[in-house]
Amino acid sequence: MTTVPTVREVPIRAEIGIVQVRQAVREVAVSVGFSLVDQTKLVTAASELARNTLKHGGGGVAEIELEQRVGSTALRLRFHDKGPGIGDVELALRDGYSSAGGLGLGLSGARRLADEFDLETARGEGTTVTVTFVAAGPAAR
Repeated sequence: MTTVPTVREVPIRAEIGIVQVRQAVREVAVSVGFSLVDQTKLVTAASELARNTLKHGGGGVAEIELEQRVGSTALRLRFHDKGPGIGDVELALRDGYSSAGGLGLGLSGARRLADEFDLETARGEGTTVTVTFVAAGPAAR
C-alpha cells in the first residue's frame, strides 16, 4: 500500500469552499477512472462533509489524497475543522439526527456512501472525518 502525497488541499471558509471541494473531488475522480456512479457518490459525500465542516466546525480544510492499492486506486477525503467537536458521536451518526435543523443525512449518508469511514473528534478541539472510496479493476489507472 503506497500513499501518494496529498493531491489537493481546499480551504472551506465560506459557501464557495463547498463548491470548490465538489469540483476538485470530481476532477480527481475522473482523472483516475472512477465510474459515473462512484463519482456521484464521492461528490455527494464531499458536499455533505464540506457543509458540515463549514456549518458545525466554523470552517476548515478538505484534503484529497490518492492511494495506489493492489488492483485498485483509493481516493481518500479528509475534512478537518477546529470547531467545538461532536458531543455525542453515536447520535450524530444516526440517520435523521440534525443539530442544525437539516435532514440529518450528512455524516450518516457519507458513512453509507463510502467504502471506509473514520471520525475523530474532541470537545473544544475539532473534528476530522475521513472517507475513502475504492475504484477496482481496469477503470482505476
